[in-house]
Amino acid sequence: MPFFRRLTAVTGAVEAARRYAKNNPEKVRQYTEKAGSFVDKRTKGKYHDKIDNAVRKVNKSAGGQA
Repeated sequence: MPFFRRLTAVTGAVEAARRYAKNNPEKVRQYTEKAGSFVDKRTKGKYHDKIDNAVRKVNKSAGGQA
């Protein structure tokens, strides 16, 4: 039973994040760019293409420009 309670909590959090992203695409774009830049710097550019692709997908799903 604890598994289902955790799953319900995670599902609720994911839905809240989706609503926030749809309502605030500019903020989401700003934060994903910062996060992507931080991770890219920490990995010394090793995963640049993958990070860039992930940032683009998040921005696109938030309703911003890709």
